[in-house]
Amino acid sequence: MVLGKRDSRLTSCQSLACGALAGLLSRSLTCPLDVVKVLSQVGTFHSKKGFLRTFRIVLEAEGLRALWKGNGIACVRLFPHSTVQLSAYNRFVSFFMDDFGHISHCRAIVAGSLAGIVAAVLTYPAELIETRLIVQNSTAPIYRGIIHTFLTVYTKEGFLALYRGASLTVLGSVPFSAGSFLVYINLDKLWNKPSVKLTPLQNFGNGCLAAGVAQTFSFPFETVKRKMQAQSPLLPHYGGVDVHFTGVVDCFKQIVKTKGALSLWNGLTANLVKIVPYYGLMFSTFEFCKRVCLYKNGYIVSPLSYQLSPGVDQSLGAEELWELRRLIREKSFKTNQSTLGTKWWG
Repeated sequence: MVLGKRDSRLTSCQSLACGALAGLLSRSLTCPLDVVKVLSQVGTFHSKKGFLRTFRIVLEAEGLRALWKGNGIACVRLFPHSTVQLSAYNRFVSFFMDDFGHISHCRAIVAGSLAGIVAAVLTYPAELIETRLIVQNSTAPIYRGIIHTFLTVYTKEGFLALYRGASLTVLGSVPFSAGSFLVYINLDKLWNKPSVKLTPLQNFGNGCLAAGVAQTFSFPFETVKRKMQAQSPLLPHYGGVDVHFTGVVDCFKQIVKTKGALSLWNGLTANLVKIVPYYGLMFSTFEFCKRVCLYKNGYIVSPLSYQLSPGVDQSLGAEELWELRRLIREKSFKTNQSTLGTKWWG
């Protein structure tokens, strides 16, 4: 989760903590939509009667907690995924920069896509574990937790099973990047003004729109990936997958042949419904955490507002401001000592 350029008024640890908390909260609160999306993509019996009925069927069959299946591993995955993505993004941006340190918007999107691929592939086993935990019946579980799922898949199905469907992450990045770029090049026309003059609300709308279009373009690849992740001889009915297949290409063929081409977008409704609350929660939580840190660092007068502290140079980094304050305190202490000494001797 990359939330934009880091504010130098926050330390690296503070920025990381704000991003982590924002990601955990937004992911956890929108988890029921993720569960419905995955079940729809896999094609389990829960999703046969539509988006809204899926919630009811899951509740009746497995209880309220079932709407948060897989949330633990998804939250655990956030930190390494974000760290790797940010590190890879900075490397790719440096690679794509020209001799003057500039990078085009097209290359920036490509850099972001490549960074996303690297992070997704390196943390892919966690995503597979999440899918397995979601599709199993939580009232009679085959997998008893994150570690047990990992060990069971590894010992019973082999190491490569942990990366089943990983190639679709790479293939899906092409339409995802195309969707992002398509939205970006038309933003000026949409708002009828340059992007540098957009309000925070407009930028938030841009992010949701870009995410919606990009994910819609790449959704068939994710649907096939989820079916491949869920398919397992260890689970009843092979994980509840609604088609039988032998590989990536065959999976595409069988879906179109038996369910129709539009079924490649099963679960898209839940995915699109999730975008606004997910990004809204993420950015609002990040901004509030950021304000708490800025207040603690002395840049603003209260975390409940954004009123700047009088007399504080906002261009100074957090460590620079702390060092300046330390020097001022030491100087003030020495001055007071000198004044007291003069009075005593006088």
